[in-house]
Amino acid sequence: MSSADASKSNNAAPEAVKPTNFLRQIIESDLEKGTHLQRRWGGNPGDAQHHRQGQPDPAKIRTRFPPEPNGYLHVGHAKSICVNFGLARDFAGTCHLRFDDTNPVKEDQEYVDAIIDAVHWLGFDWKDADGHENLYFASNYFDFMYRAAVYLIEQGLAYVDEQSADDMKANRGDFTRPGVNSPFRDRSVAENLQRFADMKDGKLEDGAAVLRAKIDMASPNINLRDPAIYRVRHAEHHNTGNQWCIYPMYTFAHPIEDALEHITHSFCTLEFEDQRPFYDWLLDHLREGGLIDAPQPRQYEFARLNLTYVVTSKRKLKHLVDSGLLNGWDDPRMPTIFGLRRRGFTPASIRNFCDRIGVTKDYSWIDYSTLEGCLREDLENQAHRAMVVLDPVKLELTNWAEVFGSADHLEQCTLPALPHAAEGEAVPERHFTLGREVWIEREDFAEVPPKGYKRLFPGNKVRLKGGYVIECTGAEKDADGNVTKVLATVVPDTKSGTPGADSVKVKAAITWVGAADGVEAEVRLYDRLFTDAQPDAGGKDYLALMNPDSLKVITAYVEPSLKAAQPDDKFQFERFGYFVADRKDHSAEKPVFNKITGLKDSWGK
Repeated sequence: MSSADASKSNNAAPEAVKPTNFLRQIIESDLEKGTHLQRRWGGNPGDAQHHRQGQPDPAKIRTRFPPEPNGYLHVGHAKSICVNFGLARDFAGTCHLRFDDTNPVKEDQEYVDAIIDAVHWLGFDWKDADGHENLYFASNYFDFMYRAAVYLIEQGLAYVDEQSADDMKANRGDFTRPGVNSPFRDRSVAENLQRFADMKDGKLEDGAAVLRAKIDMASPNINLRDPAIYRVRHAEHHNTGNQWCIYPMYTFAHPIEDALEHITHSFCTLEFEDQRPFYDWLLDHLREGGLIDAPQPRQYEFARLNLTYVVTSKRKLKHLVDSGLLNGWDDPRMPTIFGLRRRGFTPASIRNFCDRIGVTKDYSWIDYSTLEGCLREDLENQAHRAMVVLDPVKLELTNWAEVFGSADHLEQCTLPALPHAAEGEAVPERHFTLGREVWIEREDFAEVPPKGYKRLFPGNKVRLKGGYVIECTGAEKDADGNVTKVLATVVPDTKSGTPGADSVKVKAAITWVGAADGVEAEVRLYDRLFTDAQPDAGGKDYLALMNPDSLKVITAYVEPSLKAAQPDDKFQFERFGYFVADRKDHSAEKPVFNKITGLKDSWGK
C-alpha cells in the first residue's frame, strides 16, 4: 500500500452506525435535553464576557484532546484521540487540540510538533465547520489563570503556603489520618495577595511557596485537602519564554482551559476520577464570580487502554531510548504512534482497533493480537504480494540449458500483485524471471524428509510458484556437511498459466527469487518487545522481561517488483507476513523492509 493509499485511508468516511457506549449516551441525553443549546461562542477561547458577545455556537458539542508536550504520543493516547475526535465528528461537533503546557521543565517544541503530526496522521483535524483552527495552548491562558487565582484569594478560597515540601506532605495526612491545617492557612486576604504577587514577581525561590485552594484538610478525598494550584518555577517556557516564574498546577489549569474553550464534555481516563470533585469545585466558584459562563464543562471518565506486551509509561519509554536499548522514539518496537507508524501500522487499523475495543469503565487488558488483527484486515486487500527468500540457499536447475537451449535463458513469469482486487478493477501484475539458478528457503529442502514433508527432497517434485514444476535430485555440501546448493531438474512444458501446467501433479508450491533479477535487501524481523503480557504490572522488573529476539536483522532476496518500493509502502511477503519499506532507512540503492506482523497470530504457539 503506497503513501497515497494511506492518505486515502485517513479520510475514509465514518461507519454509518457506531456501537453505543456510555459516553455516547451522555452526549445523546444532553442533546435531547438541550443542555448546551443556549451556549454562545466568541470565535476563540475567552472568559464569560467574551463568549456572551459571540454567536450561537455552531458546534453541537465541543471536546478536546489535551496532551502535555513532554514526550511522544503512544497507543494509549491513540484511544483518547479516537474517542474525542471521533465523538465530535459523529455528533456534528468540534474537537480542540490543546497543549497542556504548564510545566516548562519537561516540555519542548519538539514534542508539540510531533503531537500535531501524529494526530494528523491518524486522520483527524481540529477545524470548525467554517475552517477555523482550534489549536490552543494552556500557556496562552496564563493571564486568566492568574486572574482566577487572585479571585480565589479575594474570596478567602486560596492562600499562600510557605511550609517546606516535607512538612506539607506530612500534614496532608493519608487514607487513615486526616490532614492538619497549615500554619499559613489563616493569613489575611491582603497578606495572601501580597505574597502571591511576590511569587509572581520572582521574589521567592523555587519551592519556597505554593498557592493552595482552601477546601477541607479532613476530606476523605485527599485531592480536596487544600490542593496546590500554583508553584514557583524559574524556568524558560517553550511558548511564553521568561514572562512567568509561577506556573499553575495541572489540576487547576485543566478545568479552566475547558471552560475558556467552552468544552461541553471533558473526557479523560479513570485515574482522574478522584480529581473531578475539585474540577467541579473550581468551576462552580469561577462561574459564581462571573469569570466563566454557564453551562460549565463536565468531566467524564473512561478506562484507559491497557495493551499486553508493551509499557506506556513515558518515564520507562524514555529510559529505553536514553539507555540505547531501543533506537529512538520511532523504533518499530516502541508503542509510540511514531513507532507504530514506522513499524507499518496504518491509521485505519489503529482507528478500527480503538473502535473495536470500545469505551467502558472496566479496567481490563487488551491483547496485542487484537491490534495486529485490525492491521491484517486493513492490509489484506491493499498490500501488494511479493516473493522473498529470508534464509537463502541456491537452487540450480541442472538441465536448464538442455531444455531451453542456453544456460543464460531467462523465462518471463507473471503473478497477480493483488489476488483479491475489487470487482471491476484491473488486477495488477508483477513480473520476474526464472533462470538456471534461483534462491529458495533453506527449510524448503530436506535430505531426509520428516513425515508429511512435501517440499524438496531427492526424487520429489514441487512447483516453483508462478514458474515450472521441478524435481529434486540432491544437494551439494561443504566440508562440515552444510548444504550449499540444492540440485533439481526442470520439467518441460509445465509453466504456470500454460496448457501443460496441470500435466504433472505436485503436492506443494514453493516461493523463490531468481538469481538473475532478485534484489538483495536488509530485512528487520521485529517481534514483541517483552516476553511477559504485563511487563511492568505488580512491581515487575520490565527490563528483565525484554524479549532478546525482538529484532533480528538478516540479508534476504526479494523479487524485482520491490525495486520500485517507496518508504512506507506495505507488502505481503508470501508465507511470511506483512512488511513495510522502512520510512527512514529504505532506498532504491539499499532496500530495507520491516516486518509488521505475521499472516496470523502465532505468539506463544
